[in-house]
Amino acid sequence: MKHKNLIFLFTAFIGLSFTQSDRRLVKYVYDGDTILLDSGEKLRYLGIDAPELGDHGNKSEFMALESRDFNRHLVDQTLVNLEFDREKKDQYGRLLAYVFFEKGDMVNALLVRKGLARVMVKRPNLKYLNLLIHNQRLAMREKLGIWRKATEKPERYYLGSSKSYRFHRPGCDFSRKILPHNVVRFESCRDAFWDGFSPCKRCSP
Repeated sequence: MKHKNLIFLFTAFIGLSFTQSDRRLVKYVYDGDTILLDSGEKLRYLGIDAPELGDHGNKSEFMALESRDFNRHLVDQTLVNLEFDREKKDQYGRLLAYVFFEKGDMVNALLVRKGLARVMVKRPNLKYLNLLIHNQRLAMREKLGIWRKATEKPERYYLGSSKSYRFHRPGCDFSRKILPHNVVRFESCRDAFWDGFSPCKRCSP
């Protein structure tokens, strides 16, 4: 019995140590989806993409400042809990995580719900995809944030890839490279966003 109790205490301690290691203080907010932790690590929110802030004289994307300010209001100088998916870091060495408050609300989902970020699928990190898409659809219905603005140059249709979850204008070079069995046709940008697809960075549908 004594031996079992020691095993239980050791297991509990290990579990607690992992929990504490994933609890971090946010030291700085860069934009709507990137923060700096007290460990000195830069973290990118998983599953979403916020409008880009302009730099080097470039203009900020629609709602970029509002997205950054809302994110700053939520998490700056705040203790948060991190939850990782299949990949822990991206190609730039940034941490990838879902960020939670102690009460359980997910920051990633709150930004999407307010229309201040879009869903962006990054396989194999699909843990909260359905939750994020649900929040995006609510924001779209209510025309919040980025959803107030329509596509500037609409096409007759758009082509998406079920593998990458990206969609393109029909004349985009990347759309021609989608394998036939992965092609998804959308009648509008809205239909693509509704299904959780993200716009191509090159053709900007």
